[in-house]
Amino acid sequence: MLSDSDTKILALLRENSRATIREIAKKIGMRPSTVHKRISQLKKAGVIEKFTVKLNNEKAGEGFVAFILLSTSKELSSSFLNNPHIKEVFGVTGEYDLLVKLKFADASEFNDFLISLRKNTSVIKSLSMIATINLKEEL
Repeated sequence: MLSDSDTKILALLRENSRATIREIAKKIGMRPSTVHKRISQLKKAGVIEKFTVKLNNEKAGEGFVAFILLSTSKELSSSFLNNPHIKEVFGVTGEYDLLVKLKFADASEFNDFLISLRKNTSVIKSLSMIATINLKEEL
């Protein structure tokens, strides 16, 4: 269970993972050494897995966002999961097995992906959805 201090530290890191320990400490009224210790403990406990960047999809050439629901007959290969267009994959309940979030430069790139997906013998059926607007996206 996270303490209030941990929650505050994580909120500030989500906002700006490049914030210095001194900046975080000042904003939440703690000593920098305490903030450093808490961050180290959060990393050791696996609460913080890594520090990363949030890209602007359009400027990064990934402005075409799509979601695909998949029903599969067996586990998908690691080469499928390592496709650079596949950003997130979740196991889901219901009629489909997986929810896949993908990012592309444009519709043509997405179409090429769909054509190759149809050749995958592990995929029984799919349902594609194109994102029309990004209202909120977190890492």
